[in-house]
Amino acid sequence: MSVISEENVRGGSVFKDISADDEDGQPTEIESLCMNCYLNGTTRLLLTRIPFFREIIVSSFHCGNCAWSNTEIQSAGRIQEQGVCYTLTVKTKQDLNREVVKADSATTRIPELDFEVPPFTQKGSLSTIEGLLDRAIAGLEQDQPVRREADPDVAEKIDGFIQKLKKLKEVEDEFTLVIEDPSGNSFVENPVAPQKDEALTVSHFKRTAQQDMQLGLRADDDLDEEPAVNDLETMRNEVLVFNTNCPECSAPASTNMKLVQIPHFKEVIIMATNCDSCGHRTNEVKSGGATEEFGTKISLHVTDASDMTRDVLKSETCSIIIPELEFELGMAALGGKFTTLEGLLKDVKDLIVSKNPFICGDSSSEDRVQKLREFGEKIDKIILGEMDVHVILDDSAGNSYMQNVYAPDPDPEMTIEKYTRSFEQNEDLGLNDMKTEGYQEEN
Repeated sequence: MSVISEENVRGGSVFKDISADDEDGQPTEIESLCMNCYLNGTTRLLLTRIPFFREIIVSSFHCGNCAWSNTEIQSAGRIQEQGVCYTLTVKTKQDLNREVVKADSATTRIPELDFEVPPFTQKGSLSTIEGLLDRAIAGLEQDQPVRREADPDVAEKIDGFIQKLKKLKEVEDEFTLVIEDPSGNSFVENPVAPQKDEALTVSHFKRTAQQDMQLGLRADDDLDEEPAVNDLETMRNEVLVFNTNCPECSAPASTNMKLVQIPHFKEVIIMATNCDSCGHRTNEVKSGGATEEFGTKISLHVTDASDMTRDVLKSETCSIIIPELEFELGMAALGGKFTTLEGLLKDVKDLIVSKNPFICGDSSSEDRVQKLREFGEKIDKIILGEMDVHVILDDSAGNSYMQNVYAPDPDPEMTIEKYTRSFEQNEDLGLNDMKTEGYQEEN
């Protein structure tokens, strides 16, 4: 970067935003060798900043002797900690005008045509979606005259594929463009930024050992993947996001997943889904370990409203029992939850009272409605600490938990009992038919 003057450095950042009114954003010109005719040409460097992205270097070479020219871009920053994948659904011709920064390490795919441009086969470019298509078409057309002489059948098939690429520019049918860059330095414009772009999905991923070697971050002879413990540590320190479908409207949605260590217990996986289309939100908790050898029954004597702040992990296989109310809720009713005791009791009340189909419409009776309302009032008294009850979590898989506020000392108001599962409980968990030893077929 010795071509950048000292005055520019002293004057502030050398990276300027692209603007038609900015007279200072002039490119730097350098005399350089033309790789086509080996005479001197001119390279122009423009250090610029792309809104909502980062700084890049745009270079353009032109030779006045042979008229050869070339344009490419380079990231002015470091390789990012994670790779990035942009998935754009092109629906209108306006989408073809979206600005695209494609690094040379990026892979470009169009799944509908089973078309892929591998990494490091093209120089980095600052273009548009239409420009990427034109570049792919030009690359395929380059050697067509030679192919028509050497192998007419192959040339004819490539001509047909070129027509398919050209037809994409008409956007008669929507198609998908995927740009996957392990360096994290590629970019697809969001025209409604900072708002969410419904047609564009951005996801990040951890690079593989081969991708690190391609980027020069790892020696070529270092073929060993990082130990599994590092992958587990990564899961503990970050929220993983993967694509799914909304359980209510089946629209594309994202699910966040986090591995959490519960003190004095074990690791659990918390999953949360939020649908932008219908607003449906759901969360659930799954055990991060295996089914325990024994079942667990946790009994808490609720004596004060402060007990409502205890953390509770209720797995999908856990039943809830309140003997004083003669109440028992089966193991699959509320699903897996990581909440407080107050939150768990409110979920029980909502399920029994608010969302119960037997208290609305023609199926309801005044007597049943009155009993359920009284049950809801008793739950409210328990939450306020006005009612002395026992809350029992009975988990045959042993994967539920209630916070001991006296830990590591025993809790005088809570008892934890381990028990051997019955045949029926093993049957419900699918353990009777599970065989993990000696399952190879005998000769």
